[in-house]
Formats: sequence, C-alpha cells, structure tokens
Amino acid sequence: MLGITLKETRVYREIKQEGREEGRQEGEKSLILRQLKKRVGELSPEVRQSVENLSIEQLENLGEALLDFNSMVDLENWLEIH
Repeated sequence: MLGITLKETRVYREIKQEGREEGRQEGEKSLILRQLKKRVGELSPEVRQSVENLSIEQLENLGEALLDFNSMVDLENWLEIH
C-alpha cells in the first residue's frame, strides 16, 4: 500500500486511546463501588446503577467525597446533587 502499518494510522491510535479511557473508567467504577460498600454497606441496585452512570469526572469527585460519608444517606444525598 503506502508503507503505513495499521498501528501508524490515526484511526488505530484513536481507537486505542478510547479503549484506554474506557478501561480507566471501568477500573475507577470498580474501585469506587468497593470503597462505597466498605464505607456505607451493601448498595441497592438503584444506587449502584446511579454510580455506574457517573462520568469519569463525577467518579473522581465521588472518590474524594466518600471519605466523609458516614452512612448510605450521605451517598444518596451526594448522588441527588450530582
């Protein structure tokens, strides 16, 4: 062809970057969910789904905020605001 390998194409690099970002977000969700379970107890399916629907930025903010949570009510109140 033009002497360009698949790995050198813009599309390949974009797909690879997108995969990294999705992997990071999934890892972040998993960590936050485990931390929440330790902090406030078992999450209801509704609360779990709300956390899973958060953006990466919101997950990062929740990761900081959960350090101050004492109960499920704290988490529920945080989710209502965000």
